[in-house]
Amino acid sequence: MKELLVNCIPFEFTKRTLNESSADGGKLIVSGILQRAEAKNQNGRIYPFEILQREVKNYEENFIKQKRAMGELDHPDSEVVNLKNVSHNITRTWWDDKTLMGEVEILTTPSGNILRELLKCGITIGISSRGAGSVKRVNENTVEVNDDFSLIAFDFVSSPSTIGAFMFPERKINESNSIVNNPITNKWESVESIVRDILSEIK
Repeated sequence: MKELLVNCIPFEFTKRTLNESSADGGKLIVSGILQRAEAKNQNGRIYPFEILQREVKNYEENFIKQKRAMGELDHPDSEVVNLKNVSHNITRTWWDDKTLMGEVEILTTPSGNILRELLKCGITIGISSRGAGSVKRVNENTVEVNDDFSLIAFDFVSSPSTIGAFMFPERKINESNSIVNNPITNKWESVESIVRDILSEIK
């Protein structure tokens, strides 16, 4: 039986500097690992390479090339991408052996702005795939995704399950043309304040 397959377990990564380039029209682009094939994630789930490769090819043709490879901030319990929660758009994918890499544009939507501020504050952000399909048990601690798997989206999350699947921006984020590099003594307090400000502006 098909079910919604999401992956949300935290792990550490190496941060890179953030930047917004005026040459890019203020766009924030991040890149990193989207998914790994043939490797058990922290949910105990394995995605066979042939199945993931097929779905990524379909995703490129039907979503990325049509500029609608959108994702949300946090995994929803739905097989539909909710436009009001969209935070980013996948612009490119490529394979490094059996590791799927990707380039992502952070949008200036309400959710995208929250994501942007979290990145500016140095908060660790992950990205995780959302799909629908069934699984078969390999052993007591491992299941494998079946051929009926279909890829829906890649969402930004606080705790992805694919090891190393944290996105890092390619450039430093500038504010008023100055590089943001001041240390934050209490990141969580700052983030909470930023999210409150953004949500109040939306209202």
